[in-house]
Amino acid sequence: MKFVMCFSTDLVRPIFLLSLLLPASAFYRPGSYMHTYSTGDEISVKVNSLTSIETELPFSYYSLPYCLPDEGIKKSTQNLGEILMGDQIGNSPYRFKVNVNESLYLCTTNPLSEHDVKLLKQRTRDLYQVNMILDNLPAMRYTRQKGGVVIQWTGFPVGFTPSGGFEDYIINHLKFKVLVHEHEGSGVEIIGTGEEGLGVISEANGYEIVGFEVVPCSVKRDSEVVSKLNKYDKIDPVWCPLELEESQIIREGEKVSFTYEVEFVPSDVIWASRWDAYLKLEGARVHWFSILYSLMVIFFLAGIVFVIFLRTVRWDLTRHEELDKDAQAQMDEELSGWKLVVGDVFREPACPKLLCVMVGDGIQILGMAAVTIIFAAFGFMSPASRGMLLTGMIVLYLFFGIAAGYVGVRLWRTIKGTSEGWRSLSWSISCFFTGIVFAIFTVLNFILWGSKSTGAIPISTYFVLILLWFCVSVPLTLLGGFLGTRAEEITYPVQTNRIPREIPARKFPSWLLVLGAGTLPFGTLFIEFFFILSSIWLGRFYYVFGFLLVVLFLLVTVCAEVSVVLTYMRLWVEDWRWWWKAFFASGSVGLYVFLYSINYLVFDLRSLSGPVSAILYLGYSLVMAFAIMLSTGTIGFLMSFYFVHYLFSSVKTD
Repeated sequence: MKFVMCFSTDLVRPIFLLSLLLPASAFYRPGSYMHTYSTGDEISVKVNSLTSIETELPFSYYSLPYCLPDEGIKKSTQNLGEILMGDQIGNSPYRFKVNVNESLYLCTTNPLSEHDVKLLKQRTRDLYQVNMILDNLPAMRYTRQKGGVVIQWTGFPVGFTPSGGFEDYIINHLKFKVLVHEHEGSGVEIIGTGEEGLGVISEANGYEIVGFEVVPCSVKRDSEVVSKLNKYDKIDPVWCPLELEESQIIREGEKVSFTYEVEFVPSDVIWASRWDAYLKLEGARVHWFSILYSLMVIFFLAGIVFVIFLRTVRWDLTRHEELDKDAQAQMDEELSGWKLVVGDVFREPACPKLLCVMVGDGIQILGMAAVTIIFAAFGFMSPASRGMLLTGMIVLYLFFGIAAGYVGVRLWRTIKGTSEGWRSLSWSISCFFTGIVFAIFTVLNFILWGSKSTGAIPISTYFVLILLWFCVSVPLTLLGGFLGTRAEEITYPVQTNRIPREIPARKFPSWLLVLGAGTLPFGTLFIEFFFILSSIWLGRFYYVFGFLLVVLFLLVTVCAEVSVVLTYMRLWVEDWRWWWKAFFASGSVGLYVFLYSINYLVFDLRSLSGPVSAILYLGYSLVMAFAIMLSTGTIGFLMSFYFVHYLFSSVKTD
């Protein structure tokens, strides 16, 4: 599954206009330094895993009978994020010479065996795409649909099946177009020596690769002619597409010859804009509509909160303070609503340890998500650095273990009035969410192992993840818990009665209102969530982090307002059990996220086939929904806690 993201200029353009006023010579995003070439320099194409939106199971490029490089298969060094995403980048036999247009023969396979034919047909009918990379740019192709609509794809298909046909044909001839921009050495540039862009400073002239396009074709070669050719011998160009009679069929005993053409085309596109062709903004109006809808919800809820504070709460408190003691005593006998639960509002909730653990984990997830989105919105997570986003998320999640332990233990001290048991609580915080996610991924990984997919995590990576968990995450969480025991104690403004007050009976279960409250935060999130799901499961590029940053801010605001309003409503009907309801009032958005994921699977992801793909999809969706539930629930709970504490501190009695 691919989740490639980049910088959105729509919402943060003013920041960059301001940055132009600051003294600076150049700015390079991490992992995206340019590399200039001279005419005749040899450059190599790399290959990534085969991917499909039908199965979502990536496979190795060399799992199919493709031509092998002379030096053997060599895998590129990968970061943790690339491994977890199932990328498997390696070398290939495709060689180009800068500004040299040529058509070359590559190799001819042995006669296809029954196993080869079965595998090629299966990969073809499952719509698997071959992903190639040149100078860190993915190969891109264009297809013209009826009505003149041009669709952009990354990679090219393994093969194709004509409509209404029973035979499959393999793609064995590739027409590459490499766009190059001539760079004049008028200033200092950084020349990369690899995908990560580590290099030296130079002022030399040269050519920059700013585009990589491919046109796939199926060609049946004369076996007598190709038997006389050696690798990289020149051949005649091919006009694509060809008739089916001239295409290479996938059949047992057939020999498949692989050839390719390369054409270098001068381009006015500068190196800094070479990713623009991949990252065309679609649905901008939909993004803005989502934001405007969220603003309407925020203003509506803000109005309700305003009424609660200024017209109800403040009026009651002012009236109570203006009366003398006798009048106050008489008024207290006639009190109704939230003022009646003053002696029970801070009573210990059910399962207090679980609440502290979930709030602590919610803080950890929320901190990780917020910082990741901010960094991505400002361009520090370039699509040129594959796996950087996921790697950054893991590192930030580990680091925010300090915040998780601190908040969880401090809440525990507030509820229990003592720091006893903080070590056990810190261990629970570090193992609760991480353990659940690790268990789900382990089950999914066994499924991937059984399918022989490159998406399966190697056993060595498992040990790395476990070491990060117990040698980094757990100690940081314990450190945060220790700091929580030393933090200033939060005291309740009112005393709690020994005997709990009876809660009046209601016609409808209170949890119905709690579940219904999650629809408002979900309304803020679901449009952007649709684009995120499309980028993950349909192989599209998601890069509008500017929009996502605004949506995150709006989501936090709506969650806080919804929880405060619902908490006040519960207290008004004399229900003092607000702790868990405040958490799930906003946290129930996770339920709607999971239900919407199922809806997306059924109605929008109809191409996904097979029980393995469905299990993988539901497993990943469950993890995502659970993380959203913890983070949004934490927002609502903390805001409600502050609201209740502030509200009853105003009616504190001697």
